[in-house]
Amino acid sequence: MDTTLRDGEQTSGVSFMPHEKLMIARLLLEELKVDRVEVASARVSEGEARAVKMICDWAARRGVLQRVEVLGFVDGHQSVDWIHEAGCRIVNLLCKGSLKHCTYQLKKTPEEHLRDIRAVVDYAGERDLEVNVYLEDWSNGMKDSPDYVFQLMDGLVRLGIRRYMLPDTLGILNPLQVIEFMRKMIKRYPEAHFDFHAHNDYDLAVSNVLAAVLSGCRGLHTTINGLGERAGNAPLASVQAILKDHFQAVTSIDESRLNEVSRVVESYSGVVIPPNKPIVGENVFTQVAGVHADGDNKRNLYCNDLLPERFGRKREYALGKNSGKANIRKNLEDLGLQLDEESMRKVTERIIELGDKKALVTQEDLPYIVSDVLKHGVRDERVKLKSYIVNLAYGLKPMATLKIEVNGQAYEENSSGDGQYDAFVRALRKVYKNTLGRDFPMLTNYAVTIPPGGRTDAFVQTVITWSFRGRVFRTRGLDADQTEAAIKATLKMLNLIEEEYEKREQE
Repeated sequence: MDTTLRDGEQTSGVSFMPHEKLMIARLLLEELKVDRVEVASARVSEGEARAVKMICDWAARRGVLQRVEVLGFVDGHQSVDWIHEAGCRIVNLLCKGSLKHCTYQLKKTPEEHLRDIRAVVDYAGERDLEVNVYLEDWSNGMKDSPDYVFQLMDGLVRLGIRRYMLPDTLGILNPLQVIEFMRKMIKRYPEAHFDFHAHNDYDLAVSNVLAAVLSGCRGLHTTINGLGERAGNAPLASVQAILKDHFQAVTSIDESRLNEVSRVVESYSGVVIPPNKPIVGENVFTQVAGVHADGDNKRNLYCNDLLPERFGRKREYALGKNSGKANIRKNLEDLGLQLDEESMRKVTERIIELGDKKALVTQEDLPYIVSDVLKHGVRDERVKLKSYIVNLAYGLKPMATLKIEVNGQAYEENSSGDGQYDAFVRALRKVYKNTLGRDFPMLTNYAVTIPPGGRTDAFVQTVITWSFRGRVFRTRGLDADQTEAAIKATLKMLNLIEEEYEKREQE
């Protein structure tokens, strides 16, 4: 079960709009093919009610309503009515899995809590809702008050509960404890269906999930990118890869869609994926050391079962001070460029020099470096910015005026925008769409970094991600001025797409 839309949304600062929740639910169920999704907590807000209704309406039309679940509370009729009115038919009832929670939070005896749970379950049955039960703080319950856990379960197993969901609510367990506690539950209640819900406070969520599986647990809870309260939950991508590769487990997950869904959730949540995050991080399929690229050329000596193509990605070879000729040659091959040994030596020296200055070098930068180093026309600059002016005045929208040359022909345009760079891009778009009648790439991500130290004269690196005719690529610009750095990155992009137009015309 994926709980990105419920527990994942409890990540600090994360709040999905109703249409974003619907899009993520659709991606999870139809594209990624998870078995179930938990999409909300009952009674949170009117917006949450709208989101659940949208998802359930869609799910009913697609015949997948029984795969949509909502967290509910032991509050009489309120949660059940809320969930029923939203169109959902499964309630995940949050009960207290430790004596401390029951005594100090609810201020009730175990018998009183069990009586309240039974009343909610009975009412849910009257309203034709299926019930799963969370034993909140189950991990502490098993550590400090196992008799309470068993007393609660003895009462619950007679109520027709579908699944018993066992959360490590505070992320306190290690794999040995998970094995011990899970096996006790399964031995005592062999007919029960147990799910395990891990939190990552000690960075053990994935390990604990695997321990639960080895102990006979029948369901797992994950989130996209490991989103979740505090340190987050077990990330679906990592759990899937380990289950398949280390335990030959068969799941319904379509691995080729993992990267795409991760990027959508990253965009909607605003929580950036760390570049070294397994499976979905930007750098995890990037070889840096030249010896690794050399080894890949010799029977894939530095590859493992985590082949990037499995996850809709491809292997890349980083360019920097650790790059050898093998890395550079791999990137040149992708671009269709060939260099003799002397030219390769010069290009390698320049890339190492840039790497020593901590400049990032991308595959898109490589032809420019080759052209600069070898002083010949490896790449002609088909698009040239002849002049431009951008201004910002208090109380007025920023304005941009530019003169650009495309294949020797000059064009002038001007536009206003929501910022100086936005005004510049709008003027460019006028040239391409209105004058040249061409498609203009869509900007999908924009990131600015500066070297540490906080100097006001520091160089600004702008990295822009573009989408053009099904292709996604990044260009970078470096300058002391942020707008100028973005403009340099944009000029690189324009020259790249000019090659696309030329290829199409030749075809």
